[in-house]
Amino acid sequence: MAIDEAIFRETIKDKKKPTIRFYGWRPAAVSIGYFQDSQSELNLEQCGNMGFDVVRRLTGGKAVFHNDEITYSVVADAQEKSFPADISGTYKVISDCLIQGLAYLGIKANLAPAGRATKDLELRACCFSVPSRNELLVDGRKICGSAQMRTKGGFLQQGSLLLTFDPVKALSVILPVSTPEHLAKLSKTVAAVNEGVAKPIEAKEICNSLKKGFSDVLGVQIAEESLTPGEIILKNDLMKKYEDLNWNVKKGKIF
Repeated sequence: MAIDEAIFRETIKDKKKPTIRFYGWRPAAVSIGYFQDSQSELNLEQCGNMGFDVVRRLTGGKAVFHNDEITYSVVADAQEKSFPADISGTYKVISDCLIQGLAYLGIKANLAPAGRATKDLELRACCFSVPSRNELLVDGRKICGSAQMRTKGGFLQQGSLLLTFDPVKALSVILPVSTPEHLAKLSKTVAAVNEGVAKPIEAKEICNSLKKGFSDVLGVQIAEESLTPGEIILKNDLMKKYEDLNWNVKKGKIF
């Protein structure tokens, strides 16, 4: 999370080209949306018992259990012409890129229409309980959850593409109390890249396909680069915030 924020800040400050980043989580963790109340919407005790860190994102949305997945982040300056100037339009463009990337893997995904809020108030705390408009579905089930944060200077969008999904483990940490009904509902709404396949697709192959999808849809060449010295310095400083209980549980100011 500190790396994503550092890239976001440096991109805005220096009017840099957009950055697309793919990463995973080791060990598993739970990220919560910026506006969530972690104490009422998460099982913080169970997270601790299972050794899972809890970290608050800059982006909104609901809680995500990060385990066997690929997380992506996209950062762009407000003047960047590849993306629209609104949340919904940017969501669609990025989703189109992901759809193209998944197509190279033989996975047919499509955009979700406007989501219907689940009637289960507790299950709303889980990002994958219901798709938002322009998020990705496979056979009617959500395979990728995304959230965005915008300022006048640009935007940061983060998303979680599930490789496999364990609803029992996810619900045990995301909900304060989970029931068999919660489990049944979530099992019907979530899809994963490697479910029902004879041979799992390696993360590197998936990232390469997603990269090609972004390149094709945006009509750009994507260069692989390391963090800049400025991003590294800022990341190291920002880590103090993301390790701070006041940020992760009580929610401090974004900047």
